[in-house]
Parts: sequence; structure tokens; C-alpha cells
Amino acid sequence: MIELMRTNDAVLISFVEALMRDAGLSCFVADENMSVIEGSLGILPRRVMVSEDDLNAARNLLDEAGIAGELGKQ
Repeated sequence: MIELMRTNDAVLISFVEALMRDAGLSCFVADENMSVIEGSLGILPRRVMVSEDDLNAARNLLDEAGIAGELGKQ
């Protein structure tokens, strides 16, 4: 799996997951349970991971949704 994006914005992650699901692409959100370690402050970013085969399609999907700028925030 390849990192598509990294953010601590839970709403953005939910939006990306919905976009991916609707497009028939699978993704995995890594580091979701890190909030237990950090004390639920939301300071540790979560990573949205996709398969290497789906990386270009996922990037295009985020571009079409107008959130491609989030890809560079790592």
C-alpha cells in the first residue's frame, strides 16, 4: 500500500473514504488508533493508503473533487 495523503482532519478522511468507496477503489486509513497513545488530542496525522495500482486513479479522483491540494500536506 502507498500513502495517498496524510492529515489529522477527520472530516477530510471521511470524505476521501466516501469518494474512494463510491469510485470502487479501496483504501485503508492507517494510524487511526494512535489517538489512544497521544491522548485523543488529534495531533498525530492519519494516513490514507491505497494500492499501488490504484494510486493514479485515487489522485485523479481527489483532483476532480477539488481537494488535490491536500495531497501535498504531509
